[in-house]
Amino acid sequence: MTSESPARHEGMRWLRQAEEDLDAAEKSADVLSKHYLACFLAQQAAEKALKALFYDQGAVAVRGHSVAELCTAAEPFAREIAAMRPQVAKLDLYYIPTRYPNGLSGGHPYEAFDAADSRDAVGLAKRVITAVRTRLSS
Repeated sequence: MTSESPARHEGMRWLRQAEEDLDAAEKSADVLSKHYLACFLAQQAAEKALKALFYDQGAVAVRGHSVAELCTAAEPFAREIAAMRPQVAKLDLYYIPTRYPNGLSGGHPYEAFDAADSRDAVGLAKRVITAVRTRLSS
């Protein structure tokens, strides 16, 4: 039997999934050279890590997909996470255009994103996950 509260358990479930998404992002970039997919998965990893904070606080449902907005909403209980907003908000650019051709002015997502984009996205997602893991460990 675990001494973990239901809220902590749910937060950790979301954080573990975020870490798996980050691993998939890294492999998509490094092994498959699917940089558009790596960027999207990095955004998802950061989003899920941020949602882990809210579930850990006892939230029943956390709506929205914006990394920037989730950072801002965390201000009342996680100022250090909210302070990351200016740096990690860029991940929001990878939510729609990496998946849908009509999210771009022309071309295809698989053509529009490169290794530099995926390196940047993965690095930003790692920062978010590390900060959330630190927060949930304290």
